[in-house]
Amino acid sequence: MDFTALVLPQSWYVFGWLGLAFLGWRWLMSGDWRRLVEPRQMNLFLGATVAVLALWQIRTGVQPGLTFHLYGLSVLTLMFGFWRASFAGVLILLINVVFGRGSLMALGLDALLQAALPAAVSWSVFRLLERHLPNHFFIYVLGNGFFGAALAVSAIGLANTAVMALAEVYSLEYLLRHYTPYAALLLSWSEAFLTGMVVTMMAVYRPAWLETFDDAKYIQNK
Repeated sequence: MDFTALVLPQSWYVFGWLGLAFLGWRWLMSGDWRRLVEPRQMNLFLGATVAVLALWQIRTGVQPGLTFHLYGLSVLTLMFGFWRASFAGVLILLINVVFGRGSLMALGLDALLQAALPAAVSWSVFRLLERHLPNHFFIYVLGNGFFGAALAVSAIGLANTAVMALAEVYSLEYLLRHYTPYAALLLSWSEAFLTGMVVTMMAVYRPAWLETFDDAKYIQNK
């Protein structure tokens, strides 16, 4: 899913840039960017961003503006939290623009729906599970790695369906028949499987890479 084909009315892209500007302002005010000053955090952040960038290059589509690819934003959110994960998504989109795989005009709207939205869903699932369920390793992996990732990608597919239908680019009937079931259901299971494996491996072998994971909380004395 992306809008690099510029199939929407121009007003939608203006709205996207306004939303991205607000998101950038909130990120600066959050102070989360200070974590990137640490060399170890910067190296980990850049390495994870490049890995997800490579994942985004494997894509296919059915129509202009209706493409499919895995996202990896749930992994980034569990590693860095909402703000740095969404910032990484914006960087990935910007790099795609530089290398001719995206449109600068569509960057704002793409950033909201492909970076901020899945990061917000994944972060909300993490906070919800942490607050209401026991702190257990399998709850962390299954709840955040599988369920959270699936829900995040489903949100992208449903949001894109709504945007395309409201802008009358494609009919809702066409989207529900040829796009939404694959973008919101089938792709979400692939994302959940990939994210679950990656999060499990990091929790076991590199727990320090997951800022949302704590050995003492999720493993010890269980």
